[in-house]
Amino acid sequence: MKIISLNANGIRAAERKGFFDWMAGQRPDVVCIQETKAQHHQLKDRAFFPPGYHCFYHDAVKPGYSGTAIYALHQPDRVHYGLGWEVMDNEGRWLQADFGELSVVSLYFPSGSSSEARQAVKFKCMDWIRPRLEQMAASGREWIICGDWNIAHRKIDLKNWRGNQKNSGFLPEEREWMSRVFGEVGLRDAFRGFDPREEQYTWWSNRGRAWDNNTGWRIDYHVTTPGLAERVTAVEIYKQERFSDHAPLTLEYDYDFPVRSLPE
Repeated sequence: MKIISLNANGIRAAERKGFFDWMAGQRPDVVCIQETKAQHHQLKDRAFFPPGYHCFYHDAVKPGYSGTAIYALHQPDRVHYGLGWEVMDNEGRWLQADFGELSVVSLYFPSGSSSEARQAVKFKCMDWIRPRLEQMAASGREWIICGDWNIAHRKIDLKNWRGNQKNSGFLPEEREWMSRVFGEVGLRDAFRGFDPREEQYTWWSNRGRAWDNNTGWRIDYHVTTPGLAERVTAVEIYKQERFSDHAPLTLEYDYDFPVRSLPE
């Protein structure tokens, strides 16, 4: 089972930079996109509906902002547009596809870097979603929550950790919250469980020469149930081409993808 996650920083911009051509060569089971920055009705080109895939978009109410998408090789049993909480749902930040006993989510967690007000929203979302994550972990289903969580968990997960300890994305409260997600909540950081190496980043600022110097952050994740974390067989942060200020994060799992059987 092969699943790709990408914060596209604008799905139309990513398309122009060749993302869908690259995706076609990967043949993933599921692709999770964050920050589409488009309304569904604006995506008239067939490129945004890749051949052979079932395509779902959860748009933000505000045009040109946020939004998530899922492209699935197999027809889901159900698709959930949001969590039933307008703070996140109005910004299109949670899109979930259920396949048998497996749920795959495209999550775009809020950033707090633009203002204190947005950081307050981020903290509010952290508090609200934690009990939901606990319920998911205890549900008996398998979960893969892909996406941009906008938090670097540990010092190893960003280059300049010393200078960012008071900045959104690496605040002590955010890091402690992630530790609880990967601890008592019962979920796992599937990438880090497989690849413990340093300098494995998924996002680079457009300022300075962050990309050239690999001065990055690892803020994109596959957050999974423990059983799936133990089944990871390969990981890749694809950096040969640039489709966004984030890189595609691909994980492969030794897991038979649940394919819905057609009625006789």
